[in-house]
Amino acid sequence: MKEKELLDAIESNGNIPRHIAIIMDGNGRWAKSKFLPRVAGHREGINSVRVITEACGELEVEYLTLYTFSKENWARPKSEVSALMKLLVETIRREIEDLMKNNVRLHVIGHMEDLPDAPREALQEGIDILKNNTGLNLVLALNYGARAEILDAFLSVCIDIEKGKITIDELNEISFPKYLYTADMPDPDMVIRTSGEYRISNFLLWQIAYSEIYFTPVFWPAFRRPELYEAIMDYQNRERRFGKVSLKKSEAEK
Repeated sequence: MKEKELLDAIESNGNIPRHIAIIMDGNGRWAKSKFLPRVAGHREGINSVRVITEACGELEVEYLTLYTFSKENWARPKSEVSALMKLLVETIRREIEDLMKNNVRLHVIGHMEDLPDAPREALQEGIDILKNNTGLNLVLALNYGARAEILDAFLSVCIDIEKGKITIDELNEISFPKYLYTADMPDPDMVIRTSGEYRISNFLLWQIAYSEIYFTPVFWPAFRRPELYEAIMDYQNRERRFGKVSLKKSEAEK
């Protein structure tokens, strides 16, 4: 189907995910396939971020969470990490005007305080400038790891138990998520992973317990509107049961 046909199909269905989370993978392999340096893949990946952010805003998706830089990514070559941090600063400052125009609000989850000064300051500036916007919530997972998030939450619970703010009996699957980085956000309805890899890579492990997961072989720098629409169409054709039996009647019951 063509892009316009895909868009018409998903809009006519009306079941647009409230929260989409994306593992943006394949920048380096995209660059390698074109005989370019890895940083070229990261730069082209920024163009995909721009396009997908705009598309989600137009579809009235409420939250778009992008796995931007994991805690494990620090183990990459120093030159690549340095280039990524520089690119992050350039991107925030270049895109802030369009984000404001499109009514996007910016959030960061992860240990932002451990980022180098320049990207940390640029991010905080962006968060402050966009804080009153009421459209799409763009969430960047930066210096993020789901295990670290769950451990941080557990330690916060322990502190609150010591202070008498919560008792062990009050700790459950409803109260615990309030200690996660995503406390004020709905869980993702769907997770998209690009580049053909079939793993979660320490991303939102608690929150995606019942998310629909969509894998695509397309490298992130080549993931644009048609690929997003195809993913959403796939989501719309699934039945989310949350552990319950199907609501659809079987052929035998008809």
